[in-house]
Amino acid sequence: MEILKHAHSGLRWIVLIAIVLAIVNAIGKTNGSKPFGEKDRKLGLFALIFTHTQFLLGLILYFISPKVVFSGIAMKDSVLRFFLVEHISIMVVAVALITIGYSRAKRAEDDGKKFRSILIFYLIGLILLLAGIPWPFQNYGAGWF
Repeated sequence: MEILKHAHSGLRWIVLIAIVLAIVNAIGKTNGSKPFGEKDRKLGLFALIFTHTQFLLGLILYFISPKVVFSGIAMKDSVLRFFLVEHISIMVVAVALITIGYSRAKRAEDDGKKFRSILIFYLIGLILLLAGIPWPFQNYGAGWF
C-alpha cells in the first residue's frame, strides 16, 4: 500500500504540470487564429491520461487506505471526513470536467472551440484539483510526495 500511496502522491505533480501545459498552450488560441494541431491534441490527451491514471490509483487507495473509514465516526473527524467524502467528491468532479473538456475539443470542428474547451474545462478542473489535494500545510497527514 505504501507504494500506491507514494505513486499517487508523486503522480499529482505530473498531472498538475500536464494540465498547466495544456492550459498555457490553449491561452491566446481560442479565437481560432491558430490551427489545433497534433501537438495541441497530444498535450490535452497526455493531461487526460495522467489524470485518469491518478484517479484510478486514488480509487484503489480509497478502498484500502486506513485514512478512509466507512463509519459514522468519520464525519466527526475532519481528517477522516476529508478523505472519505471531500477529497474524492472534488476529484470526481475535476476528472469529469477534464474528460468533458477533452471530449468536446475532440468533437469540435472549429479550432478556436477546441482550444476554448481545453482552456475552460481544464482550468476549472485544475482549480478543483488544487482545492482537493491534501497539502501538507492543511494537517491531513499528507506529504509533498
